[in-house]
Amino acid sequence: MLPLLYSEERKNKICIYVQNNHRASVHELCNEFDVSESTIRRDLKELEDEKLLRRTHGGAISLESVNFEPTVTEKADRFLEEKKAISKQAATLIREGDTILIDSGTTTLELIDEVKHFTSLTVVTNSVSHADLLKESPHIEVIVPGGRLRHETQALVGPLTDRALGLLNFDKAFIGTNGIDLNQGLTTPNLIESATKHKMIQQAKQAILLVDHSKFNKISFAKFGEIKDLNYCITDKVPESYKQAMEQLDVTLQLAKQQEDAE
Repeated sequence: MLPLLYSEERKNKICIYVQNNHRASVHELCNEFDVSESTIRRDLKELEDEKLLRRTHGGAISLESVNFEPTVTEKADRFLEEKKAISKQAATLIREGDTILIDSGTTTLELIDEVKHFTSLTVVTNSVSHADLLKESPHIEVIVPGGRLRHETQALVGPLTDRALGLLNFDKAFIGTNGIDLNQGLTTPNLIESATKHKMIQQAKQAILLVDHSKFNKISFAKFGEIKDLNYCITDKVPESYKQAMEQLDVTLQLAKQQEDAE
């Protein structure tokens, strides 16, 4: 008999199984995870609600390939409250006078509202939309490296960006990811963007990953780092196996509380 999995762990494994096999039947998943048909159907319904797969008659199919990448607009409202909570927690690590890097992405976007409250800060960002939101904050010095604009992510990436980042050093780098996996590490769909993210981590005294629960056990095309490269991981929920791994790797895990949880 297979070891008993918590609901979130099982759903993560179902998602990976469907992604790796492109499709799976309810019967197949029942055998794979040693649970009832009603449990699998409930899990598939919840995963479809989270837009992680698509249910079919008798099973499910994968929505994504490893190089699938939704646009910023498509991702903007997904897990919005979780992203806000993650960013509030991330802001507690920032100190007046810091030089920080804020990566592109919809989770890091929420951090922009938090940094506006600081009175002495240097913010480097490769996101044109992030920089635009700081244009009315004269107390914050904003630095934008050059490079090629990716319209999908509103990010500046490529050799010019990487060269500019290589000339800078950051107290903290707040990084986003499309996937985090115990074996494959940190991944993103675009090869050029992965090189830029890797450079961000290299240039930071502290690398801080901002990631919502849907990204765990998810693998995209291009690897840009290992979990051990991180100093902090801030999320809303995390599988138990990752808690243990991060403790062993000396990565500080912080769980963000949403508004209703904090009351």
